[in-house]
Parts: sequence; structure tokens; C-alpha cells
Amino acid sequence: MGKQSGLGDALLIDGYDLSGDIMALNNVHGGPSPLDMTAINKSAYERIGGLRDGGIDVTSFFNPGPAANAAHLVLKTLPTTDRQVMYCRGTTLGSPAACCIGKQLNYDGKRAQSGEYTFGVQAVANGFGLEWGKLLTAGLRTDTVGTSGAGVDMGPGSGPGFTGPANFGAQFYLQVTAFTGTSVTVKIQESADNGGTDPWTDTVGGGFTAATAIGTQRLQLASNQTVKEWLRVVTTGTFTSATFAVMATRNDQAVVF
Repeated sequence: MGKQSGLGDALLIDGYDLSGDIMALNNVHGGPSPLDMTAINKSAYERIGGLRDGGIDVTSFFNPGPAANAAHLVLKTLPTTDRQVMYCRGTTLGSPAACCIGKQLNYDGKRAQSGEYTFGVQAVANGFGLEWGKLLTAGLRTDTVGTSGAGVDMGPGSGPGFTGPANFGAQFYLQVTAFTGTSVTVKIQESADNGGTDPWTDTVGGGFTAATAIGTQRLQLASNQTVKEWLRVVTTGTFTSATFAVMATRNDQAVVF
């Protein structure tokens, strides 16, 4: 796969698809904060990794509704509780995606001389930093009955062998943007070879709590859990329509939150 543009992206916040109201992704950042450990006998900086951090900054258009997912209705509330932000770099199965659970710091309006009215929004990570992974759904997926999705190759996994499995657990993010019915359970299954000679089985700890409305969830597996190379999303429950997105990130090396 070669170089790509940012065409066809999506942004979900707290179960609302705001993609049509977002003008720009200004900053998607993460990683450990650098700690200066430079000794007096050194001629260049020495640094080690500190606390994990991250955030997603966007510019949104002014859309006051009345649609429930209009940017102004979602962003103006400035809640003190955490929000889940999911940036999808493309909306095909296996596309890269970044997720951040954090605080929305602002909702700053700006009117340009041209008459354009936009808002700057910053979401700063709280507790987990920013995590990059892959979409296990092709953007938003709508199921009308219980469905087994297609598998996604998560890559070669942990060293030194790089034979497929990741040895340090995984994290999964769920955004439910529309729901009709009693409940839907979204779970992750795994296989070493996309269900070829190794049948699909439920990932231990990979089942989200049954959803009954729009909303978000995050799952974190045990830090020493082995997760196979291929993952897919399966739904069960009593519902007539469920629209949702799932992102997965496996830990190819040890991660501490």
C-alpha cells in the first residue's frame, strides 16, 4: 500500500457521527511525554519516556441542527466527563484509526472576514493516551440481525518470531451511533488464519457490555494475553437495526497504562 491522502475520513464522538460537520483534523498526537535525563557530562540531550498522553484537535462547522448528530448540539455541552473520540483514516475494513478517551477542553467560535463561522475543539487524553489501531468494521456498519463480520489481518505480532500473535493483550473501542431493539452484544473473535484451519473463537475478555442505545465502550485485555493475528466482529441480540464502529489495537510489546 502506497501513500494516501486524507480523503474519505470520519470522526465519531460519543456515538455521534460528526464527519459531515468537521472541516479539518488539526492535530492527532500521542505517545509518552519526554523526560529530560541529561547529565552534566553529556553534550546532547538524553530522554526517557514519561506518562502516556495524546489528544485530537478538530475544526468544526457551525451546524445547530435539528439533526441529533449536528456538531453544535453535540459539542456545545462541554461535559466534565470523558468523551470517546474516534478518528478513522478511511472507512474501509482494516483502515487505520485513532481513539482517545479524554476531556473536551473548549468550543471556541471564530468568524472569519469572509463570513465563515467555525469552532476549534480540543480533546485531551485522560488515563490511556491516544491509541492507533485498525477498524474491524468498514467505517460504520449496520446489522439488522446477528452477524459475523469479515476478518482483519492485524499484522505479524510480537517478536522475536513475528509469526502472527501479539503477546501483550489488546484494546478495543466501540461506538454505537444508532440502535433499534432490545439490546445488541458486540464481541471480538480471533483466528490464526482467518478461519481457515484455525476456527474462529471468542477472544477472552473481548465482549462488550450489551448496548441498548447509542454510546461508547472501551475494553482492555490482560497485559499478558496472547491475541491471534486475525480479528473480526460478531453481533448477537434482539434488535432490528444497530449501527456501530469498532477499532482494535493489539499490543506487540508491553504497554502500561
